[in-house]
Amino acid sequence: MSEPEYCDLCDLPRSTCIHGNPPPPPPPAASRASTPRATPVTRRKVAPTAEPARAVPRKWTPPDAFRLDILEVLREHGGSLDQDDLFDALEAAMAERLTPADHDKTPEGELRWRYAARRARQALVSEGVMTKGQPGVWSLA
Repeated sequence: MSEPEYCDLCDLPRSTCIHGNPPPPPPPAASRASTPRATPVTRRKVAPTAEPARAVPRKWTPPDAFRLDILEVLREHGGSLDQDDLFDALEAAMAERLTPADHDKTPEGELRWRYAARRARQALVSEGVMTKGQPGVWSLA
């Protein structure tokens, strides 16, 4: 009985190591029979733009539009303000920019612009500009 050969790379018997038994080659790819198209496919070249154009204008104000106004209202009031008072001051500050659709309610019953303002606050908290603080109180960091 002869002793098994050992691999120089992994010190296992060649019959069990990956170096002595390389994996089998992958099966050849099956060739697809091409079917002719009724009309040829042509690709339209599109010039790159800085921002993609919106096909439909926005109905309501996005959360990013509230960020600077939230910070300004908080600075004017010493860096911290009750949520309801902040919403009143924010509505007054953004009155000309809020659309009629901003005053519609979300399916949960909240005004859309307030929902967008809360989303802007969440982004500011995650960036470290604002703190979570007490419930119902918005504060600068």
